[in-house]
Amino acid sequence: MLDRIDRRILSLLQEDGRMTNVDLAERVGLTAPPCLRRVRSLEQAGVIRGYHADCEPAMLGFPITVFAMVSLRSQAEHDLSAFERHVAGIPEVRECHMLNGEIDFILKIVAADLESFQRILTTHLTAAPNVASVKSSLTIRTAKSAPGVPITVDEEAAA
Repeated sequence: MLDRIDRRILSLLQEDGRMTNVDLAERVGLTAPPCLRRVRSLEQAGVIRGYHADCEPAMLGFPITVFAMVSLRSQAEHDLSAFERHVAGIPEVRECHMLNGEIDFILKIVAADLESFQRILTTHLTAAPNVASVKSSLTIRTAKSAPGVPITVDEEAAA
C-alpha cells in the first residue's frame, strides 16, 4: 500500500524524472537516504517502470501522428499474441492497445510524412496475417498529452 509520501514521490517524479534525490527528498520532507530507499523500493516493486526523455516527434523527423483501428479475423489468443508480436517489430508503432468492442486494437503510429505512413499501412498492417481491416485517423493537433497517471497525494482521496 502506498502512503502519502510514496504518492508524492511518484507525482514529483512523473513531473520531472531528472530531479535529484536531494531535491526530491527536500520536497517530500525526508532526508536523502530514506527517500532513495523509497524510490528504489518503488522501482523494485514495479510501480516505477522506468525513466525516459519526452522527445518532440516533429523535431526528430516524425511530424505525422496517426491512430489506426485494427480489426482481426480471429480473436483466438494465439492470433492476438501473433499480432502483438508483429506490431512490436514496427518502430513507428509507438503504442498498441487491445480493446473490447468492434475494434480489436488501436495503434499510435508516427511517420515522417503521409507517404511513409501509407507504406507502413500497406506493407506492415493491412498485409499482416489475420488483419481484416484497418481504419486510420490522422491527428490535426494534440490538445493534451500527459504522461503517467493522475496521482492523489491525500491519503483520504486515495482510499
